[in-house]
Amino acid sequence: MAERTQTFTTYDGTELSYRTRGEGEPLVVLPGGPMRDAVHLGDLGGLSAHRALVLFDPRGTGASAVPADPASYRCDRQVADVEALRVHLGLDRIDLLGHSGGGALATLYAAAHPGRVRSLVLVTVGGRALGIETSDAEWDEAVEVFADRPWYPELRAALDALDPATPPREEVALLMPFAYGRWDEAARAHAAGLDEQTNWEAWERFYAPGALDPEATRAALAALTAPVLVLAGALDASPTPAKAARLAACFPHAELVVQADAGHYPWVDDPGAFTRAVAAFLDPAVRTVTVDGVRLAYRVSGPEDAPPVVLVHGRGADSTDWAGIAAPLAADRRVYALDLRGHGLSDRPGEYGFAALRDEIGGFLKALGLAGATVVGHSMGGAAACLLAQREPALIGRLVLEDAPVFFPVLPPRGPSGPPEEGAAFDWAVLDATNADLNAPDPAWREELTAVTAPTLIVGGGPDSHLPQGHLVWMAERVPDARLVTIEAGHLVHDARPREFLAALREFGV
Repeated sequence: MAERTQTFTTYDGTELSYRTRGEGEPLVVLPGGPMRDAVHLGDLGGLSAHRALVLFDPRGTGASAVPADPASYRCDRQVADVEALRVHLGLDRIDLLGHSGGGALATLYAAAHPGRVRSLVLVTVGGRALGIETSDAEWDEAVEVFADRPWYPELRAALDALDPATPPREEVALLMPFAYGRWDEAARAHAAGLDEQTNWEAWERFYAPGALDPEATRAALAALTAPVLVLAGALDASPTPAKAARLAACFPHAELVVQADAGHYPWVDDPGAFTRAVAAFLDPAVRTVTVDGVRLAYRVSGPEDAPPVVLVHGRGADSTDWAGIAAPLAADRRVYALDLRGHGLSDRPGEYGFAALRDEIGGFLKALGLAGATVVGHSMGGAAACLLAQREPALIGRLVLEDAPVFFPVLPPRGPSGPPEEGAAFDWAVLDATNADLNAPDPAWREELTAVTAPTLIVGGGPDSHLPQGHLVWMAERVPDARLVTIEAGHLVHDARPREFLAALREFGV
């Protein structure tokens, strides 16, 4: 991916550098360390596919010049560097992401310039700027989570034997295995650059006496109207998820996401999970809700007081698959397009199958107060919605099933899905889990079709669909209030023939 390096001059004449990666709206990124070259951020696990990352090298690091006054390394004085970068970029307000020590700087910037922040992402930020400290005893207790790792006993003993005069660079190097969810090849490679990428003189001056005034910073943050995402690693010792929750509570409009199996560098531990969480937060068209511990992304459009319609995509797709349908429906409907688990910007918990998807759709409707909504489901999403209509009829007002399987056993049975396709936009494990259900479905899933009370429109794709259309006829005869419409478009009816599909929905009363 092309990377562009540029410079600007800050308030005291120091020439500072930043690199831009990706396309789209700029996201200003302040690296951690503190005082570490932004090169260690890479492209933040693929976040550059969603935003143009403005990767800032703090003064004295990377390609940025060493300042004439070393006292200017103090983090409160570097707030002026961030403001100078905003002015240089020509942005009225910035989306700002800070990692670790860079998150402390981002917090101070938000307190000093609340009106200049459009959104704020704090990644594994300890909260020192707000008076939230981690004691040695708390750190010792937190790292016990690694006690079963083969490297732990030797490293623990080495840390306990450290001399108080040990240089910080040596102590920090010893701490590196505790900073990752897995001390694997990727983590070792990332940690290897720590020493040469860090300005250790600046590291020691960053939190110099007088740099922080937690009480004043907390008070100033009351004026921050921007949304804030606090992202913590479940295995991070500083901050622990509990400390991160305290940090989030200091902001008027903050949410906390804890990334499973991640440490202090979550974009290294699980790039996909990190990118999905941050990209969903930064996209103003995307909202999230947690259902049974799984964070689900969804898109909303249309008048708030209009009748609700929930769109549920098929296997391998996501909420954007409905763009051509959602826009016209939103003229007089409140449209919710959901990313099911394992898809789009939603979590990938590893547990799939139609029962899990059924319960997830039900949980989504309950969480958002959408009982009685019209639910439109394509293929896998339609089959899961049909199972929900059988189990909890009151949740669905009207039901549309677009070329959805009817749970007759697939013949011949589908085998293992094999290795993931390169660049697959969904969790490949979804295939084997749902194929197992299609190969040997619960007979009750067919027998209980008579329990569906919602008026139901079944849309078949005709002879070009891979689904047996006779099964849809059979379903229509058993659902008490069902009608069948065939639109000869193949399996992807709403995509191939959107006008005809919309006309069928409107005729059905959607």
